[in-house]
Amino acid sequence: MGEFDLIKQFFVRGAAANSAVALGIGDDCAVLNPAAGAQWLVSSDMLVEGRHFLSTVAPERLGHKALAVNLSDLAACGATPRVFTLALALPRADATWLAGFAKGLFALADAHGIALVGGDTTQGPLNICITVMGEAPAGQALLRSGARVGDDIYVSGTLGDARLALELFRGTLNLGGSDFETVRQAMECPQPRVALGQALRGVASSAIDVSDGLIGDLGHILQASGVGASLEADALPRSAILAAQTLAVQRECGLAGGDDYELVFTAAPTAQAAVLQAAQASATPVTRIGRIEAQPGLRLLDRQGQALAASFSSFDHFKS
Repeated sequence: MGEFDLIKQFFVRGAAANSAVALGIGDDCAVLNPAAGAQWLVSSDMLVEGRHFLSTVAPERLGHKALAVNLSDLAACGATPRVFTLALALPRADATWLAGFAKGLFALADAHGIALVGGDTTQGPLNICITVMGEAPAGQALLRSGARVGDDIYVSGTLGDARLALELFRGTLNLGGSDFETVRQAMECPQPRVALGQALRGVASSAIDVSDGLIGDLGHILQASGVGASLEADALPRSAILAAQTLAVQRECGLAGGDDYELVFTAAPTAQAAVLQAAQASATPVTRIGRIEAQPGLRLLDRQGQALAASFSSFDHFKS
């Protein structure tokens, strides 16, 4: 199978029912239609085998995750997904693998109304790079830089299951039966919180998605906003599976685990009802986990409100 046969068979789907697309795959560039009064939001994420995913992951799940991690960036900004591009390096043109990958990719794309409009393919070590483009009303995108002293800190969903799955693969922990598959699915099939991000426009003062770990990602908000925070480490939402582990494992997975793709965001105390309404409208649970403070830095507190002596660090590609 040649490069262009591969593209035609697995990635060309006909005219997209998407008002943003004037011309999709097939020319040197896609031609897009910006919506009146909207701003474009653009983000790219790369997934490299052995670094971002294991060689044992099913291709359908990998197709899902490759797009999900990008949609999570749009969710963090409150954007509506519109189009994406895919750059794909493959060791070989394996039709069975490609069919599974495309199935997972397009199932999630269709669920969020986002169209594939171009990209590139080449031969090489397995590497997937997606660029997503979305829209938000002008001036309404959620940013990292809006947190203010006194704001409450919230997080969506639960944290830590993806890291728990990774530790199981590493052999540092043991978990049997359906619990293993549950946390493995959290790692391999994250669900981007797109609806919640959109519902938080005009409500949240800042937001970011949790990709590298809560500690590091919340730290980006604090740095961009010029503030500090206190975080209730033992109040983090967690699954029953993670809650059955030792407190040390719970803290490590929840605070520094990464690959959660939940949203951490801030909002004024007066916006509490609006936050809960956004959560209900998007069918996404949210939990208050801390407060923004004037004193720089991030302070971790235990159940008694005492400072934690342990230190945690999030994932960094060039330090981890």
